[in-house]
Amino acid sequence: MTQNLLVRTQKTPLRGTITVPGDKSISHRAVMLAAIAEGTSIIRDWLPAGDTLATLTAVQQLGVQVEIDQKSPLAWDLQIEGRGLHGLQPPTQPLDCRNAGTFMRLMAGILAGQTFPSVLDGSYQLRKRPMRRIMDPLAQMGAKISSNSGFAPMHIEPTQLNGFEFQMTIASAQVKSAVLLAGLYAEGTTRVIEIGPSRDHTERMLAAMGVDITWQDNWVEMRGKRPLQPLDMAVPGDPSSAAFPIVAATIVPHSEITVTNVGINATRTGILDMLRGMGATFSLLNERVSGGEPVADIAVRFSELHSHTINGSVVVRGIDELPVLAVAATQAVGETAVSDAAELRVKEVDRIGVLAGELKKLGVAISERPDGFTVTGPSRLYAAEVDSHDDHRLGMSLAVAGLATHGLTLVHDAACMADSFPGFVETMQSLGANMELIES
Repeated sequence: MTQNLLVRTQKTPLRGTITVPGDKSISHRAVMLAAIAEGTSIIRDWLPAGDTLATLTAVQQLGVQVEIDQKSPLAWDLQIEGRGLHGLQPPTQPLDCRNAGTFMRLMAGILAGQTFPSVLDGSYQLRKRPMRRIMDPLAQMGAKISSNSGFAPMHIEPTQLNGFEFQMTIASAQVKSAVLLAGLYAEGTTRVIEIGPSRDHTERMLAAMGVDITWQDNWVEMRGKRPLQPLDMAVPGDPSSAAFPIVAATIVPHSEITVTNVGINATRTGILDMLRGMGATFSLLNERVSGGEPVADIAVRFSELHSHTINGSVVVRGIDELPVLAVAATQAVGETAVSDAAELRVKEVDRIGVLAGELKKLGVAISERPDGFTVTGPSRLYAAEVDSHDDHRLGMSLAVAGLATHGLTLVHDAACMADSFPGFVETMQSLGANMELIES
């Protein structure tokens, strides 16, 4: 059976207050770091999505005991018995990362410092994503990793790691984090120099766990061979997931919604800055700090949008949200141009090429660039059959676009949305969105 999504023209405003699932990036990191901590970690409101469940299953295969309280379909509470830096058990089979590139790249850093061999593998999509970007710096630390010409599966052999200074050539939190996690096992100091801002969840979490780590705007430095203290934290709502209802409310006339408990870490709020530049109307309420991460409620209402040029550091801070940003651009007056986003070409799919192809089916005036795209609006969107290509963010972006079409839009292969946002359709329905899942 295949799940598809029917989306009808949204003739009524979206209204209400919702929560979104826990942050996927933080959920991945919390499980991995809790697994190698000394003692019992408590992680509340953890995201039970397809990608993060791959992480949870894998650490259990490494001998980590986890108690799970499935308090809701969108949020689990975990109690993880950490085994320390050197207490993981050798896996009896390759660790299946499924579609989770974050898990594969970060876990490579941890496994590079173990005393046993291991293999990281995943789905056919993940096998197409470049891994040399983490293999090369890890090799400079002494790691022994072989692969299929720079792609998964990766075979990791035990070795001694040494700290070093790594000058990054791309802005990537995954690459930075892989090096830092390997640095936990390295002799001496590991220093990473960035070329631009990237997510700092790993640094924040390591600091909260007692690691000797310091970071500023463009560098981070840490000393290895230090035990990790256990975590006690609540995972904030994922800003990448919040982007979909936020954009929907922005383009559906007279809508007014509030998304509560959303992480507003400055390295993740690129989508808000992009939308603000297009004239979107929203406000941050009840700002606070939870588990070292800044959090707020975001109140959004319908706005008349205009075109905007998007490039530079804001792209790194909103790379995952660019597909749904393109949907907002379809309703903006003028030409919205996005560049410096070549990283979209090597996500679950080529998100530039696939996004452009699917949006054109709806009548969107969109053209590709090597490192981005251009959307000319406002476009009158027409109902059509479109396909997620098994990419969760593309699927949800097309669902949001369907609300602005004239007629009935069918999004094929909708099950993948649960990779990052379980309950996406139900959450949107609670706001009055005219969409429903069907089996075929």
